[in-house]
Amino acid sequence: MDALACASILAGTDSNTGQTTTMIRMATVDQALALISEHGGANLTPTVTLPLVEAEGRRLVSPVIAAIFQPPADVSAMDGYAVRFADMTEGARLAIIGESRAGRPFAGPVGQHQAVRIFTGAHAPPGADHILIQEDARREGGTVEVACRQPAPASIRRQGRDFGAGDTLVPAGSVITPGAIALAAAGNVASVSVRAAPRIGVLANGDELAAAGSVLTTGQVVNSIGPALLVLLRHWGADLVDLGVARDEQADVRARITAPCDAIVSIGGASVGDYDVARDAFAAEGYAPVFEKVAVKPGKPTWFSARPGALVLGLPGNPAAAMVTARLFLKPLIEAMTGAPRNSAPTVRAHCLTALPPAGNREEYLRGVLTIGEDGLARIRPAEDQDSSLLSPFLTANALIRRPAGSSAVEAGSLVEVMLLEQAGAGGLEPAVSRTGRI
Repeated sequence: MDALACASILAGTDSNTGQTTTMIRMATVDQALALISEHGGANLTPTVTLPLVEAEGRRLVSPVIAAIFQPPADVSAMDGYAVRFADMTEGARLAIIGESRAGRPFAGPVGQHQAVRIFTGAHAPPGADHILIQEDARREGGTVEVACRQPAPASIRRQGRDFGAGDTLVPAGSVITPGAIALAAAGNVASVSVRAAPRIGVLANGDELAAAGSVLTTGQVVNSIGPALLVLLRHWGADLVDLGVARDEQADVRARITAPCDAIVSIGGASVGDYDVARDAFAAEGYAPVFEKVAVKPGKPTWFSARPGALVLGLPGNPAAAMVTARLFLKPLIEAMTGAPRNSAPTVRAHCLTALPPAGNREEYLRGVLTIGEDGLARIRPAEDQDSSLLSPFLTANALIRRPAGSSAVEAGSLVEVMLLEQAGAGGLEPAVSRTGRI
């Protein structure tokens, strides 16, 4: 059945508000992202003011405005002598009248045939429009000689060259990075208004799951995706609540989701088996379904529900499917809850190194390794085995090949659409790769 045909919409009534609600049985990826953005935006985290050193990874509510000029005055870019360019005749001798260094500027002006010894970063005195660098000068006692021709005024950084007082340094909506922290500090800004980190609970579900390092009994498997999601959530700017591993019983699931969370990520327990109880347990706690499945491969069992003030995103139990859908849907949920404008994950284009068969009736995401060749072209090699249970391809995979539902077969060397797995992934490939497959 075509994916769009599966996207049936059911009407119902919210038991908490009495309002008519709709639920999609099988959402397309775009529908799922739109609904996640809508509900996440309706559950914005509050605004908090934090010192710069505590704000990394948070999203700005208000822009950072410079309180000062940078540089604060005209400053020297080199060690040498602050002079008037009009005096720069080769062989001319100038009287040295003082010294300017960082933190201790020369107090007076520079006049005709005068020079002030100056060091990098020091204020250029009034009247000086050029730095005679020390490699171009010969000093003898209290005078300095212009040792070689000076073609044009140079080596003075003018006040405000980087920014001026009142300039916007970091716009609202930006995520605070180390570069943004340095820029704000340079503008004499000590604290910023940001969205609080959403409090995200992580709950795994399954009688078979055991913690890493356990002595496994027959039928048990290691809970591998729970620890990975906790790390990803921290990387994406969330405060974490580890809700542990619930047994395949509604009562155990319900008991674990009473902790106060802005959203919960539920792993597994959402397929159609007799012991998949997660969705029903959340429904019993007042979470109304928004969509039940997504027409995506891997990740069809992904689901999303909401109640006033809280959200839950259900991810598949297969580890690789959970990792892919976390990038597709969990990261956008956190972004929406912190006020980011809705923007589907940016993609680039790269040459696929192997042929691909026609895509099925679900949107597909294939794990692969993206590289840039010496010729400047972006190329991606998909993992040989794309089974949704395999984690080993993630050790080297840095990107996903996106294939729309029903896509035609791809010949080796053809351009394909690629999404990076990390925002700064592949050693900084994201900003370098163009949409045409060339840097």
